[in-house]
Amino acid sequence: MPCVADWLNCPLSIVQDIFAQNNSDPEWEKKVTEYFREKLKENNATNWVPSLNDVPLHYLKPSSLVKFRCMIQDMFDPEFYMNIYETIDTHTKSHVMHFGKYRDIAECGPHQEIDLNPSHVVTAERQTFYCVPVPGESAWVKEAYSSMSQARVCPSTSYTPSRQKRSYEEDEDMELHPSKQREQHLGSIADIHGSGEPKRLETEASATHQMINCSPPLDLNFPLPGEKGPACLVKMYGNWDNFKVNDVLEVCGILSVDPVLNILNNEDRENSSSPVESMDCMDTVEEQRVHSPPASLVPRIHVILAQKLQHINPLLPACLNEEESKSFVSSFMSELSPVRAELLGFLTHAFLGDSLAAEYLILHLISTVYARRDVLPLGKFTINLSGCPRNSAFTEHLYRIIQQLVPASYRLQMTIENMNCLQLKPHKDYTANRLVSGVLQLASNTSLVIDETLLEQGQLDTRGVHNVSALGHLITWQKVDYDFSYHQMEFPCNINVLITSEGRSLLPSDCQVHLQPQLIPPNMEEHMNSLLTAVLPSILNKFRIYLSLLRLLDYSISDEVTKAVEDDFVEMRKNDPESISADDLHRTLLIARFLSLSAGQTTLSRERWLRAKQLETLRKARLQQQKSVNGNEL
Repeated sequence: MPCVADWLNCPLSIVQDIFAQNNSDPEWEKKVTEYFREKLKENNATNWVPSLNDVPLHYLKPSSLVKFRCMIQDMFDPEFYMNIYETIDTHTKSHVMHFGKYRDIAECGPHQEIDLNPSHVVTAERQTFYCVPVPGESAWVKEAYSSMSQARVCPSTSYTPSRQKRSYEEDEDMELHPSKQREQHLGSIADIHGSGEPKRLETEASATHQMINCSPPLDLNFPLPGEKGPACLVKMYGNWDNFKVNDVLEVCGILSVDPVLNILNNEDRENSSSPVESMDCMDTVEEQRVHSPPASLVPRIHVILAQKLQHINPLLPACLNEEESKSFVSSFMSELSPVRAELLGFLTHAFLGDSLAAEYLILHLISTVYARRDVLPLGKFTINLSGCPRNSAFTEHLYRIIQQLVPASYRLQMTIENMNCLQLKPHKDYTANRLVSGVLQLASNTSLVIDETLLEQGQLDTRGVHNVSALGHLITWQKVDYDFSYHQMEFPCNINVLITSEGRSLLPSDCQVHLQPQLIPPNMEEHMNSLLTAVLPSILNKFRIYLSLLRLLDYSISDEVTKAVEDDFVEMRKNDPESISADDLHRTLLIARFLSLSAGQTTLSRERWLRAKQLETLRKARLQQQKSVNGNEL
């Protein structure tokens, strides 16, 4: 029976054994998947698999088993490859069957040739996803996943790619100085040509070509500025229709970083001197760079197992439907009340003593789009926190606290310059045949904090107007329009938007809460830092579990409570027909929903409905008070 080192370090040898035993059986591919699925179930074996999120590429052995937690940024066209093929020994004329699945390159031994007779080749189709690390993933999430890993890795000595043991940061230097990258690629070509490597043939039926030249730096197409980590070409062999752009998934598969693929493409390009030969490749140079980037910068993963993630919180079980997970959930729910009380106190301090704002922030952080009725997204709860000090560090420090609580977040500084310069909406680049990312290409349940306190007087240009419009569209409909030049395509999303502003925001919101600080610390930074320092890591982890778990709970309203709410609303309209509208009913029901969930209750009670009405009364009274003080609406 293969040992751990075999299926982790040499998974292709396992595949080869299964293929050899079942080459006449078309079910051999399912047996491969089942073998690795069973292996990964044993004794938390997934923690033994190195992750590209944690481990630099040069520490990973080529063709070993790896995993990657990522978001699908783009989907390329399907490609054909040789699934099963034969080689012929040029001396003995003997035939040997091979599999091409999970490989970029089909290898032949010495004195062997691939039999290209169509009757001896079985082609198949695979789908390539361009995947990036989850945008805005919090540092505590990365650290927690990394600490759980039991993978044993060391710098690879059996493989010397063009990276020369570079880190991700050094990779970025290479991107900025492509001449360095070119020198390393040229060096690796010389090494491989002089090493007597066996002949190899690309398994893809339509080969793409990569030119070695001083072209512009490779753009890894991360949605958010300043992001680091690897991008990967993830090759799926089945069920790819279950995935879509912006899905977050964890893939487990075979790492391919073979530089020979690039070398073959380069040689093909150099040898294609005649116009007829060059017509074989219709791809533009830009498309070749995007779809066949250097494996040292964008490795390939040939997927054996893929799982769409419900969440990316490492403190929660990956799937809450399993029996083991249910015991975890019930255990945590039993201590929910003190956790909520501590979180409310923690956020009250963050809001400088304003407990009402803290209460609403908890409801905001557990909100999620749970359904769509026609075009209306149900469950979105965008808050406009007005009354924030202008041009102060308050919003920045508040965002730092939110970062410590949620798995993924981003702070968008809403300045005139940013609105006029940033690319918020993704758009299609037809020359390179790829989707160019934008800031609003975010994973589900990402917290987006829009800082409007930095907005000064100025002129928005055309892009600025479109960007502000895109933010409004996102908030109202939970959709982002991707620009495909000839048309706009709506992509539904589920992003928690918090707007901080001095007065009422320019952007729409579901609920405006005016901040009323009870204390003004002499040093805001010291106050916020001391708040984070004072909370115990174990308590902070409970806050993180609390906010992620409650988003995933089911919720319902009984017929009896529904009737009581309707009667109550009719009575409210009678008493105050001027100020009570259908929007008020919808918002109060939403607040009651999140209040119930925040207390661990999955159905609405009379008590929670009354508490929701009370919160809304306090919030509106505060807004009315501020309006009368300032003489205008906030």
